[in-house]
Amino acid sequence: MTADVLDRYVSDKDILKKQVRRLEIKSNKLVSEIFAGEYQSVFKGQGIEFAEVREYQIGDDFRSIDRNVTARYGKPYIKLFSEERELTIIFLIDISSSQCFGSADKLKSEIAAGVVALLAFASLKNNDRVGMLSFTDKVEKIITPRKSRNNVLRIIDEVLDSNPSGTKTSISSALKTINEIWRRRAVIFLISDFQDENYEKDLAITAKRHDLICVRIEDDRENDLPSVGLVEMKDPEIKEMITIDTSAMSESFKRKSKSFKKKTDRIFQKAKVSVINLNTDGTYIKPLIRFFKERERRIRRI
Repeated sequence: MTADVLDRYVSDKDILKKQVRRLEIKSNKLVSEIFAGEYQSVFKGQGIEFAEVREYQIGDDFRSIDRNVTARYGKPYIKLFSEERELTIIFLIDISSSQCFGSADKLKSEIAAGVVALLAFASLKNNDRVGMLSFTDKVEKIITPRKSRNNVLRIIDEVLDSNPSGTKTSISSALKTINEIWRRRAVIFLISDFQDENYEKDLAITAKRHDLICVRIEDDRENDLPSVGLVEMKDPEIKEMITIDTSAMSESFKRKSKSFKKKTDRIFQKAKVSVINLNTDGTYIKPLIRFFKERERRIRRI
């Protein structure tokens, strides 16, 4: 490594550290002022875990009867559950090449880092474990859930400065992996632009096992191609240069983008998952606040 390359490497690392530190300060401030109470009311106490079985007593909910134990002993037993005092928050983060795109204020990866930082520090404040699985067209890195500031900083660093071996996107591989390695119920934030197909089945399975929340990050330029004639573009996921006639493709591009988004919305609805929609030209804070408030209202109605 030459001196110039080494200097650039050290400089880039210093910039990254400062960026991560700024996110930490901003997130902790927001958690203290806004999100701590919202987070606790929405997530704490929502999880339950199996504690023990005991004989059925008059007045018990018959739906809690454990059929296997009842059959074994010849008299009814019920399952008892206790509230989970500590939750596990896992971020499934898309770090494919398309996340390095952004035609507005920020890249998709920067929006993702902000979301992760805010939610992760809110989790730590509530004594919850935080972990991560990053993916492209394969699983790239797994960070085991822990109650640790360093763990959160590692996760943010991975979002901002990942060096993935893959370039494309496979949401299905990420969902299958998390279902295999994490059996207990967790709160899972799936963060992606969802430019993928054939993940419906695994999304539905994960939504049944865990509290799954999809965070969709979009950029307006991906949905609206301006009519400016011939343009040379590079596809970030296939790494190829292509020349397109935007004048001829503009309307068709809009229709296909709109159709694809509707299809994705139907996938979310069918799997019954919560969705947070974000855009690179705006803030992630207001949509997150809106999500918390809407979820809290739903919980109160149950």
